Amino acid sequence: MSAAPAADGPLAGIRVLDLSRLVAGNMLSLQLADFGADVIKLEPDRGDPLRHWQDDGIPAWWKVYGRNKRSIRLDLREPEGKAALRRLVPTAQVLIEGFRPGVMEAAGFSPEVLLGLSPKLVIVRVSGFGQTGPYAQRPGFGSLIEAMSGFAAKNGFADKPPALPNLALADMVAGLSGAFATLAALRVAEAPGGAGQVVDLSLLEPLHATLGPDAAIHRLTGRVPSRIGNRVSITAPRNVYRTRDGEWLALSASTQEMAARLFRAIGRPEMIADPRFSTNSARLDNVEEVDAIVGGFIAERDLDANLAYFEAAEVTVGPVYDPAGFAEDPHVKGRGVLVEVEDPEHGAVPMHAPFPRLSRTPGRIRRLAPALGQDEADIAAELGRTETTR
Repeated sequence: MSAAPAADGPLAGIRVLDLSRLVAGNMLSLQLADFGADVIKLEPDRGDPLRHWQDDGIPAWWKVYGRNKRSIRLDLREPEGKAALRRLVPTAQVLIEGFRPGVMEAAGFSPEVLLGLSPKLVIVRVSGFGQTGPYAQRPGFGSLIEAMSGFAAKNGFADKPPALPNLALADMVAGLSGAFATLAALRVAEAPGGAGQVVDLSLLEPLHATLGPDAAIHRLTGRVPSRIGNRVSITAPRNVYRTRDGEWLALSASTQEMAARLFRAIGRPEMIADPRFSTNSARLDNVEEVDAIVGGFIAERDLDANLAYFEAAEVTVGPVYDPAGFAEDPHVKGRGVLVEVEDPEHGAVPMHAPFPRLSRTPGRIRRLAPALGQDEADIAAELGRTETTR
């Protein structure tokens, strides 16, 4: 597909000034940009560090998470950069920054100053640990958050070290939750008599919130959730199982009805009444035996045969995909989960389609990720100036 510059969206008319760096802020502003917001990246002379995350010389991260945005160079350490920001703020409804707490204040742009320039401005402050608290001044890289939130302690296998995710998980979760918070704050600002406010978005809190009721479980039972690999502590069977052709199948029988359906499908209906397997609690107590029985059945068949068999039996299974397998899946193709965007440097570049899907005003890809400073002349003209905004 080609980018569609004329396409609007439900957030058309919202201007976002994005001073953030790397993943969390860029995921947040991407969500807004995909739905029509005019996102202007305000970048240092070297550009957002996300531009320098490259694979074989290809800045794939920037190609995906810089789409639908515009770029100007702006250095807040220089008087020209500060003057440019003062001109831009009154034209915007949202400002996103990802500096260590206190940096914006030191540059002369505290929330009070920003709200003085634009009283209805929504200021999103992205940091590792938040603007307050003993750790506010600590560097907030996602890896630290994934460790300290409790995620790593419960991720992986019992006989292996705690496992950090090999993706920017904390940043992505924060970016998505930050987009919601931004829209909530915008609704307040746009109401009669409404005013702007600060969104204090830490990476720590959104990721911790995804871990389930671990804090409550610990307080009420004294148990600390342990690493149990691909199993879960609340239902069984749930695991990945190796197939005859060396592939992997994911299976979850998380309800009593599904467990019974599974046992009938593998030719073991007697397990439904067996006290070792008849209830979820019993299956958890005997999970090794359950997995051995289910895994033994799956190991006798190739992946495709397993998928077809269990689909016919209405048992919840799915393949474990790598990127190539995901791209070729008929549902992914049929629903358009991935789109290929024409790129002058690299041909067609696949990337996720805008989500969630709105029936009347869907998100769209309107433009490719910009080159550094690509939009300086246009934005200067919008401000009624002849020089760039630097």
